[in-house]
Amino acid sequence: MFGFYLKKFITFFIEPFGLIITLFFFGLYFLYTQKDVLSKFFLGLSLFFLLLFSYPPFANLLILPLENSYKRYDYNQTLKYIHVLGSGFNTDISQPVSSNLMEASIRRVIEGIVIYKQTPNSKIIFTDYSGRKTIYSVLNSKLALALGVKDEDIIIHTRSKDTKEEAEFTKSILPKNEKFALVTSASHIQRAMFLFRSLSLKPIAVPTDFKKYKINSYLMLPTLEALKISQMAIHEYIGIVWVYIKVKLFG
Repeated sequence: MFGFYLKKFITFFIEPFGLIITLFFFGLYFLYTQKDVLSKFFLGLSLFFLLLFSYPPFANLLILPLENSYKRYDYNQTLKYIHVLGSGFNTDISQPVSSNLMEASIRRVIEGIVIYKQTPNSKIIFTDYSGRKTIYSVLNSKLALALGVKDEDIIIHTRSKDTKEEAEFTKSILPKNEKFALVTSASHIQRAMFLFRSLSLKPIAVPTDFKKYKINSYLMLPTLEALKISQMAIHEYIGIVWVYIKVKLFG
């Protein structure tokens, strides 16, 4: 558990949001202490990274290698299990389930349901961490039920705090060498596939929630959406390096 939170703490300072904020506050500190050269340097650097990571073509360049790592799923395959990985949500119970789940969550669930509808006798696995007041996997199942998935075809696991533990649960319930659909965001699919395969599982990649798009012009203004995409991409690159080192060193 300590390692989990330590990873979150460290990555904050090297992902775009955290990096920009850190550089900005260094600039303010040196401004307050009247060290003008250092102040200008850090404030200028924070502005540079803000503009760079907010520039749509640059954000697209960052996300492309991640989202191009696997092709779209072939719906003609016959698989018994569909594992939809957890993602974000909010806990406002006054909202309908379609609003409780974030965009990435909804897209993952819908993609899982599309496969379920086209695959007779299949089951959907939803996983999440039970340490939260509201459990993502339960919200997922509610949306799936509302969209026509049978209750007996849903498997819920509420004790997975990260992708590796989600993979460990799937391994515990699937027959050995059983192939299954692994549904997650396209930017996350490379890391997820590596983790699942490291446990000798046989996932078939199902990327969804794509953020890449065709750039028609490089004369574009910075946008908040581009900054979010850059944040997502850098987060995944850090995650890939982290899990690779972890698997190679500790198995």
